[in-house]
Amino acid sequence: MSRRLVILGSTGSIGTQALDVVARSGGELELVGLSAGSDWPLLLEQAQRFGVSRIALADRDAAARAAEAWTDGTVLAGPDGLVELVTGGDCDLVLNAIVGAAGLLATVATLGEGIDLALANKESLVVGGELVNQLAEATGAQILPVDSEHSALHQLIAGERAGTIDRLLVTASGGPFRGYTPAQLRDVTVEQALAHPTWSMGGKITIDSATLMNKGLEVIEAHHLFGTPYDQIEVVVHPQSIVHSLIQLCDGATLAHLGYPDMRVPIAYALHYPNRTEVPLPALDLPALGALTFEAPDAETFRCLALARAAGIAGGTAPCTLNAANEVAVHAFLSGRLAFLGIAEVIERTLSRLPSAAVHSFESLTEADAQARRVASEVVERLSH
Repeated sequence: MSRRLVILGSTGSIGTQALDVVARSGGELELVGLSAGSDWPLLLEQAQRFGVSRIALADRDAAARAAEAWTDGTVLAGPDGLVELVTGGDCDLVLNAIVGAAGLLATVATLGEGIDLALANKESLVVGGELVNQLAEATGAQILPVDSEHSALHQLIAGERAGTIDRLLVTASGGPFRGYTPAQLRDVTVEQALAHPTWSMGGKITIDSATLMNKGLEVIEAHHLFGTPYDQIEVVVHPQSIVHSLIQLCDGATLAHLGYPDMRVPIAYALHYPNRTEVPLPALDLPALGALTFEAPDAETFRCLALARAAGIAGGTAPCTLNAANEVAVHAFLSGRLAFLGIAEVIERTLSRLPSAAVHSFESLTEADAQARRVASEVVERLSH
C-alpha cells in the first residue's frame, strides 16, 4: 500500500531532492499535495509532472497567477491555504521543508490532525519545541527528523535502551569561514558566505552554517527531539561532513553514522521509515577518503552558537526571540544592509532587550516572534548607519 505524501516547500533544496526520492519509490510514495512560497511556475511544473491536483502558495499574488495559468486542479492561497492542503487532503505523511518560523503553522496543523511529520523545518522545534512535542504526544503522530545530523541520531539512538546514552555529538562542517579570526570576518562578502564547502543548500541555511547558528538551532532541536539535557549535547567540527553525528554510551563506546553528504539519504529514511530504500549513492570508500578530522568549534569568534545554546537553556520565549532576530539579521546581511559580524550583534541585542517569558500557547509564540522582529529590525537600522 502506498503512503500518501504532501511536500511543503517543494521548490526549495530539500523539496526538489524529496521529489527525486518520490520518483524512485516505485509507487510506494504517492504525492497528493505540493506547496511553495512564491515560485508558481516551478510548482505547476512539479504538480503536472507528478499528477498532483492540489497545490498551495504562501504568496497570495503568486497563487492568483497560478490559478489563472492552471485549471487542472485546486490552488490554495496564504497560510490558511497551507493548512487546508495538509488537513483536507487525506494524507498519511507531511514533509515540512518550509524555511524559517513560517513552518511552525504547518507543523501544528499536521500534528494536530495526527498525521506523521517528516521535519526539515528545524525552526518548528526551536520556536515551539515543548508545545509541538505535547501536540504530537496527544495525537500519537510521529516526528521523523530530516536534518542529516538528527536523522543520524535517530538511527543511532533507535537501538539503545533508555538510560544508556551519555552524550549526543552533533557534527558541523565549520562552514566557509572555519579558522577565520574576527578581523578576517569583518569584511567577508555575501558571495563568500554563500560558498559552502560541502553542502548545497538554500541561502538562509547556508548563511546560518557560515555563522554556526545552524548548529545552535540543531542543538535546541536535538534537545526537543530526543529529550536530552543541553549539557549532554555537544558540537564537534568535522570539515569532511562524512560523520553526521555520534552518540557516546555509558560503557565507553561511541557509535557514529557515516556517509557521503547527500540529503536524499535522510529524506528517504524519513519518508520510508521504518523501511529502508535504495538511494543512488556510491558506497563509502574509506581508503579514498584517507583521513577524517575533528576539532572544537570556535565559539568566541562564531558567537551565534553560544547565543543559541544560552537561549535554549533559558527556554520559554528565548529560542523564539533568537530565531526571529536571526531571520531578520540574515535577511539584512543578504540584502547588503548588515555586515557579517552584525548578525550575532543583532541577535545578542535583541535577546538582551526581550527577556524570556513563559510560553502558554502558540499565540504567545506568535506575539514573541513579532516583537522580536520589530526589535531586531530597529537594531539593524541602528547598526547600518
